[in-house]
Amino acid sequence: MVWGLVWYPFRILEQSGVSGMQASFITYAVALIVGLSISGPLWRELKHAGFWGIVMILSAGWTNFGYVQAIIDGEVMRVLLLFYLAPLWTVFLAYFLLGERLNRYGFVVVALSLGGALFMLWRPDIGMPLPQNRAEWIGLSAGMSFALMNVLMRREQQLSVNFKSGTVWFGTVLLTGGMLLYKGGLEQSMVAVSIESWGLLLLVGVVMCATSLAVQFGLTHLPANQAIVLLLFELLFAAIAAYFLAGEKMGTAEIVGAALIVSASLMSGRMQN
Repeated sequence: MVWGLVWYPFRILEQSGVSGMQASFITYAVALIVGLSISGPLWRELKHAGFWGIVMILSAGWTNFGYVQAIIDGEVMRVLLLFYLAPLWTVFLAYFLLGERLNRYGFVVVALSLGGALFMLWRPDIGMPLPQNRAEWIGLSAGMSFALMNVLMRREQQLSVNFKSGTVWFGTVLLTGGMLLYKGGLEQSMVAVSIESWGLLLLVGVVMCATSLAVQFGLTHLPANQAIVLLLFELLFAAIAAYFLAGEKMGTAEIVGAALIVSASLMSGRMQN
């Protein structure tokens, strides 16, 4: 529910002069501070994380920043459907990083995901079925990063749920903070924010902290096929919210593509059974 609705406060912040990069930095900094106050110091586990732990942190950072930037600039449902091609990328990443081979369900997941993308992106007047703008490319890449992050979290079983949640917050702060420093806007991003925007940023930060902990706990204790069904409710909440809050309607191509991509996600829990 949170991920299906959170695009709206980020768009409000954008209209108030707080960019997606600034909003991502501040909200996840708040989440990091609140999370560390609850879970305690997590850096002791860094020595057990190694190289793949660093990759996990970076992939988590791009997943969250890319998601925020894409839903601010793009059409909500198209961005989310491109993001939810993640099961397709998971098939290949799990093969190379976990040694998991496909069964018949895996091949069906690949076919459904690709079919959904083709239906959604195909434009006869343009040609190749590719994302049509910067926001859609960012959403697609964020979905790839999301798949990589999830595979690495399955790979690094020795790491705690708290540490995995911490990588989500720290990775986003590290990435967006570095980008703001490069652009010379880190200090400005903190000073030029209005009091009303600060209130919304703090609220979103606390909510994102709680959501990250809940998701990591759920992914750790639920079977994969149950977890993906629950996560797909994001699309339902997003579709309803986009219609009433942004006046965005899905066309036939998006509806067919959504049905295929959701079917792929539902089936992805059986890829290794």
